[in-house]
Amino acid sequence: MGKTPFLTFDIHLDTFIDTLSARLDENREKLQELLAIKEKSYAGFIKPFEMMDERLDQLFTPLAHINAVKNSELSQKVYADALPLITEYSTEVGQNLEIYKAIKEIKEREYSELNGEQRRVIDLNILHLAAFEANGKTAYKFTLQMPSYIAYMTYGPSREIREELYKAYTTRAPENAAIIDELLELREEAALLLGFENYAAYSLASKMAQDTRTVIGFLEELASASMPQAKNELDELRAIGPDDLMSYDTAYYSEILKKEQYEIDEEEYRPYFEQNSVVEGMFEFLHHIFGISFRPAEESLWDEKASAYDLYVDEHLRARLYFDLEARKDKRGGAWMHNWQSHCTDEKGMEQLASAFVVCNFPPSSETSPSLLRHDDVVTLFHEMGHALHHLLSKVNENGVSGVNGVEWDAVEFPSQFLENFAYEPQVLRLFAKHHESGEILGETMIERLVRAKNFQSALSMLRQLEFALFDFKLHMSHRPDVQKLLDEVRSETTLLKPPAYNKFQNGFAHIFAGGYAAGYYSYKWAEVLSADAFFAIVDQGVFDTQIGKDYLNIILGRGGSA
Repeated sequence: MGKTPFLTFDIHLDTFIDTLSARLDENREKLQELLAIKEKSYAGFIKPFEMMDERLDQLFTPLAHINAVKNSELSQKVYADALPLITEYSTEVGQNLEIYKAIKEIKEREYSELNGEQRRVIDLNILHLAAFEANGKTAYKFTLQMPSYIAYMTYGPSREIREELYKAYTTRAPENAAIIDELLELREEAALLLGFENYAAYSLASKMAQDTRTVIGFLEELASASMPQAKNELDELRAIGPDDLMSYDTAYYSEILKKEQYEIDEEEYRPYFEQNSVVEGMFEFLHHIFGISFRPAEESLWDEKASAYDLYVDEHLRARLYFDLEARKDKRGGAWMHNWQSHCTDEKGMEQLASAFVVCNFPPSSETSPSLLRHDDVVTLFHEMGHALHHLLSKVNENGVSGVNGVEWDAVEFPSQFLENFAYEPQVLRLFAKHHESGEILGETMIERLVRAKNFQSALSMLRQLEFALFDFKLHMSHRPDVQKLLDEVRSETTLLKPPAYNKFQNGFAHIFAGGYAAGYYSYKWAEVLSADAFFAIVDQGVFDTQIGKDYLNIILGRGGSA
């Protein structure tokens, strides 16, 4: 038997990522070849599968070693760039149910004929794949990405696992605590330099609300009005849940209660909300209400799942819209619209068209399975599309007040909340709510249930949003506050079910610490008044092809932040 020579310690940092990527692609190809073998054996499947892992380790180890014992800026960068590639590949392999099935089949067929080492290899592989049998059922690995996290918190029967996931989610990013303190100090310093009493007062200078007293009064009045109904809603949950109902129980028992009261099962609706159908149906709806059209644009983008569309009004090209709608490992959670170019004329009088991104984290599609959305996902898409249209359909020639630029922050949610209301409108739902296999349109009874369920636990939801808004606003009114203490005080006024002490929600409150909602989270509720008025006015005229729809297009969207 021949011997394999020792590897030489030779690493080329400049080309390492390319080499690693090529090796991972080779491994993926080889894995598909192995899985295609009809009669799999230890020698024909497991051995080459193990050696793929071995040779990948051999390639990566020199980099890890250099990074540990003689690192440099270049080695640190290459190492940081390599880790996501390795992690993604490892996750793919670790969650591949076909590998697990193959090893189980080999164990059933060959185990008694194998030596101790080979049996141990099989046993370890079965122990460590992402999917394994437990109590006669198949279990899967869950992550803190939104589609995965929400799925288990809503449907996961194990209270222990729900708490484990909840704790991991609400204690993430602890290092942000120090950053938050620094941010608050800097914001207060800036406000004082500009002559304002605090950052909240500074924030209101460019908003519709007159002063801090107005905002606090508005939010506290809503909280007081919501409290009696919220207590009833919580009592309903406690009646079907454990005596010591906790925060990590509410989504699970709410789903049970929702099914009992409204016969709503989110999973029953998913097949009717296939992502592509929803997008195309939304485009059709927007054509009916505003007379605008979307056409695919050929452009090389950052991800194969991303897409681009050109927006036309009366056959005139007006803007470009980019979609990136599916969750993936290299993408932060949540959903947002981000404006890129603003409609304007430049120094030479040349027109610049607008562009914007809409980003979501919907369940990822694959070659064998489509992306099926919850109705909440559909509402999210309409919401972010409302923001996008606000920016893209501006006719303003000065970029500083074009589109979403220059719009008062407590009015900026008006177009988004206005549009999301139509995700519940029966005429609109019929445009895209079609079964992804049969093409059957969502039935009247299911639509009625969906509309009835819209206000399910609305008071508890209102209190949750008011908790966020009051915390945000009082935080930015305070001088060097104790963040956790202030949050606890706000919760004492707005929260009927106190979260566990370990919950550090604030460390992930990106809206006010990494977004534009500092001392402005109340804007969501403020804008609801405007959006409700506009929505019901259009519904009263028949939804499609209304005069108010045209007025909204020209007066609200067309004028952007100019008035």
